[in-house]
Amino acid sequence: MAFGALIIGDEILSGRRSDKHLARLIELLGARGLRLAWARYAGDDRAALTETLRQTFATGDVVFSFGGIGATPDDHTRQSAAAALGIELALHPEAEAEIRARFGAEITPERLQMGVFPVGSAIIPNPYNRIPGFAIRGHWFTPGFPQMAWPMVEWVLDTHYAHLHHADDYVEQAITVWDAYEGQLIDLMQAITADFPDAALFSLPTLAGPGERRSLELGMKGPAARVAEAMARIEAELDRRGHPWEARN
Repeated sequence: MAFGALIIGDEILSGRRSDKHLARLIELLGARGLRLAWARYAGDDRAALTETLRQTFATGDVVFSFGGIGATPDDHTRQSAAAALGIELALHPEAEAEIRARFGAEITPERLQMGVFPVGSAIIPNPYNRIPGFAIRGHWFTPGFPQMAWPMVEWVLDTHYAHLHHADDYVEQAITVWDAYEGQLIDLMQAITADFPDAALFSLPTLAGPGERRSLELGMKGPAARVAEAMARIEAELDRRGHPWEARN
């Protein structure tokens, strides 16, 4: 089962707001032994967002969506999700109950619009202000506000995907290689890749500035035993070649 992220809002694309959701979602997944397979950004154009959602629904992946579920004219996520699935929108009874409990006598038709979801949706509880998100076809739609969205994502992961927590035999391990260029280690990388096809090697060089020491992050990801074996081989070969290295936290 793959996990994806969809981050919605013109304010992200224009730079008026900086996205914080991607890094936090990776962190929340990682704490549970899960990992993010892909991420997409989308603006507030309804037609374009509808097409994006058609594509993400077609993946069959679990998708966390952030933003655009309010009731202002620039919020199109609810409508686009319904259009992408070819279904109607309707006021969700559980969402209505939550919204009425939140606003009491101050309830308005505009506030109830925040509980209008694609027919067949389930709600996602919002511990911050009781205005729920919604879920349909493996997509979990949350607000753009981190204070609301992140606890909602945690609830989803712990309520609906607890059986997947730490289920995969998967680890990532890396070292920092000092004073080395990738080109000096290509043959080593090729040999490790050939000998460990069930794991994946990664190499992340840095561009050293004036007075900084050149370094390269070199690591493996995959089954724990194979990663440990591959890293031992890498470290031994670096020692043989005289390349200094150190373990990363």
